[in-house]
Amino acid sequence: MAKTAFRTTNAPQPAGPYSQGIEANGFFYTAGFGPQDPVTGDMAESVGDQTRQVLRNIRSVLAERGLTMDDCVKSTVHLADLADFAEFNLAYAEFFSEPYPVRTTVGSQLANILVEIDVVAVVRDGA
Repeated sequence: MAKTAFRTTNAPQPAGPYSQGIEANGFFYTAGFGPQDPVTGDMAESVGDQTRQVLRNIRSVLAERGLTMDDCVKSTVHLADLADFAEFNLAYAEFFSEPYPVRTTVGSQLANILVEIDVVAVVRDGA
């Protein structure tokens, strides 16, 4: 199986031995991204603003491969507190259109962040 890694400076750099994004067998997989601004390293305080930054980070990695949020078919979301779901969900909806990707949302113990997301996208013909 062939796989190709993709990297951009427009998203936080890996903090370990992993890729920002990998293409394999017609799919594009992203790493789980946190809410760090790739330039300043700053993080917003609210779950809504952190969600927006996470999704901007993901959008940047997808763009490196010529993909958009509309190419996403699956997302996995980790929330530090499931009580934040409503605020998270409003911000999340700003980045996707119907048909929405399938989604799994779980409560997780996260390291000083409120949300982490990864996605799977389909690589379109010609992309």
